[in-house]
This record gives sequence, C-alpha cells and structure tokens, in this order.
Amino acid sequence: MFEIFLKTLPFFALIGLGFGAGKTRFFTEEATAYLTKFVFYFALSAMLFRFSANLSLTDLIDWRFIGAYLWGSGFVYGIVMAVGFLRGRGLEEASIEAQCAVIGNVGFLGVPMLALLMGQEAVAPVMLVLSMDLIVFGSLVVILITGGRDGRMRLGILRTVGLGLLKNPMIMSIVLGLTWAGLELPMPTPLEEFVSILGAAATPGALFAIGASLATKSAERMVVAGWLSFAKLVLHPLFIAFSALYLFPVDPYPAAVMIACASLPVAGNIFILAQHYGVAPHRVSASILFSTAFSVLTVSIIIAWVMQLY
Repeated sequence: MFEIFLKTLPFFALIGLGFGAGKTRFFTEEATAYLTKFVFYFALSAMLFRFSANLSLTDLIDWRFIGAYLWGSGFVYGIVMAVGFLRGRGLEEASIEAQCAVIGNVGFLGVPMLALLMGQEAVAPVMLVLSMDLIVFGSLVVILITGGRDGRMRLGILRTVGLGLLKNPMIMSIVLGLTWAGLELPMPTPLEEFVSILGAAATPGALFAIGASLATKSAERMVVAGWLSFAKLVLHPLFIAFSALYLFPVDPYPAAVMIACASLPVAGNIFILAQHYGVAPHRVSASILFSTAFSVLTVSIIIAWVMQLY
C-alpha cells in the first residue's frame, strides 16, 4: 500500500502545487479559469482523441461493465437523495448532493493517473466510466433540477441536455476518436505527434488547475460536506465493488479499474453546474475540497486493494 501511495503522491503533489499558487494569488482566479479552459477544450480533448482513436466500440462496450457501474452508482445516488429528503431538502438540492456522491474527477485526475498506475489497458474502462458519468448522470441531474424547478418535465429539457452533450469536448473527442478508429483511417505522423504533444500537457495542466481551483473553495457546511465526501470516497467504491464483483460479475481487470474510478474525489464540474443553477454551490464547493484532501489517503488504499484482484 505504501508503494502505491508513493506512486500517487506526485499527482497529489501537483494538485498541492496548484493549490499553493492559487492560495498565494500567484495564480489568480482568472488565470485558473483560462488554464482550465485550455486543458478542458484542448489538452484533455487531444489526449482522449488519441486514446479512443486506438480503440474500437467492441473494446469499449461491455454490457456487464455498464450494468455494474450504473447499478452501483444508481444505488448510492438513491441513498444520498433519500438522506437529502429526510433532511428536508427539495428535489434540486437532493439531486445535486447525489451528483457529488457518484461523479468523481475521472477526466482531469482519473485518465492520467490510472493509465500510469494500472497500465494503458485501463484507458478503455476509464473512458467508459467517463462517458456514463457525462451522458447518464450528467443528463439526469439537469433533468431533475429543471423538472423540480418547473414542477413538471418538459420536452425542452431534452433539447437542453442534448445541446450540453454536443458542446462537451470530452464527449465529442471520444466520439471523434472512435469514429476515426471505426473507419480504420490511418493516423498521419504529423497528426499523431500533434495530439501527443498537446495531450501531454493534459496531466500536469489538469492537476495544477484542480489545485488552483480548490484554493477558491470555501469550507462551509462541514457536516454535510463530510457526509458527501464519505459517500463519494467510501460508499461509492464499496457499492461499485459489490456490483462489479458479485451482481454483474465483471472480468477482474476492468472491475478493478471501475472501482478505482469510483474512489476518486468529487468532480470540479459539479460546482460549475451548482453555480449555474444556483443550487447549493457552497455545499458542493466544500465537498470538492474535503473529498480531494481525504482522497490522498483513500485513493491509495483502494487502488492498492484492487490491484490485487487481477
């Protein structure tokens, strides 16, 4: 376990470096926003395109994997929503809290870290998890918030969700890469080198951006943030493990990658969503901060455990 901790430490050290730069104002909020935009729209998209262009749909689609992830995540989603309702929260707040419990930082942290720690073969299951997070749960929370606000579900919500997916560069880069692979198009050397160089900036840029953005997060509503961090770092990987290993027996290696993805801290894009809709942004902010801090230890423990499964 200590060996895995030492391997994950450089990733969290980069997050810490970004946090220090943001906290001292050496990196302003505006600079962090532009770095995040560069990573999101360019570097990470190039990395995902390069990875997916070397895959195929048959490599990516595994129905038992999909069933296991959706069941485990859906169960935790339901638990956290129920707790929210018991605390007197409405549908909008309960759904954003549930989102914190199941959506980890797979894009910015999971793709580079798990590919390095668990091998390049981890890329396909990591991208499948990322796709389900973005398409299924990303759509679900928008539908619940909008429906809860309007008091009913409208067809216009589906248009909003569809446009959101089309505008998401991570989804589009994966789709473009898989299309490229499906058409069996050759990858010209200049293009291969271009996406390799650009994609190489994704890992340090994303981790630094995570840290710098955390410097602006508040630590309010600590009890709720602690509960949501526990749900994300402990309950989510626990139920995913039960689902992947027993309910929908997934092959050991992809099951291990899925569980490792579930152990990642709360994703930063949930704060953007919460801020956009005006639904508990401080609560989400604190959950991201707490879960990222505690994940330095919990992620190492879970990855050390799942690497014994295969």
